[in-house]
Amino acid sequence: MKPLAQPQRGARLWLVRHAQPLVAPGTCYGALDIPADPTATRAAAERLATALPTQTRVVHSTLQRCEQLAQELQAMRPDLTPQPDARLREMDFGSWEGQAWDSIARSDIDAWTAAFAHYRPGKGENLAAVLARVAAALQDHGPGGHAPRGATQDVVWITHAGVIRSVAWLKAHGSGVLPCPEEWPVAAPGWGEWERIDLG
Repeated sequence: MKPLAQPQRGARLWLVRHAQPLVAPGTCYGALDIPADPTATRAAAERLATALPTQTRVVHSTLQRCEQLAQELQAMRPDLTPQPDARLREMDFGSWEGQAWDSIARSDIDAWTAAFAHYRPGKGENLAAVLARVAAALQDHGPGGHAPRGATQDVVWITHAGVIRSVAWLKAHGSGVLPCPEEWPVAAPGWGEWERIDLG
């Protein structure tokens, strides 16, 4: 599959969300390694393969719902060689993983809200840690990073909604500010969709 012809422009970061996961609605999952729907993954890969310019660097979360999309994309675009990066994984909700959100104690949800950036849901990972690893990944793969082919090369992250929201927060506030619940970005691409930001 050939990419579309692209006009001259600066480099961009493509933030791609995996296809719809095969999990019951209302389930808490982040680090839970569940697969994505294979048909939806293939359709997303087809759209992405057509849209991406040549000499694009592809980096993906190590969770299988993102690996599936990376592998399908490479099958359609052999010029792209995806690289795994665990820093692009979704937040780890610890013992909450795989539980229905409705079954998690209200007091635990309230404790998370009260200490939004520092509380560790299910004794897993807190938001401050997620933001720190996403910021480190941006240093390597994004704005100000060290892409081997120069600053005009696009970078693709095949990742998760939480990571994409983390990028939005870091882009707006930098790495030295932590959010309150009401400040946290809610927008994210749909399953198998993406957004782009300038790297310049």
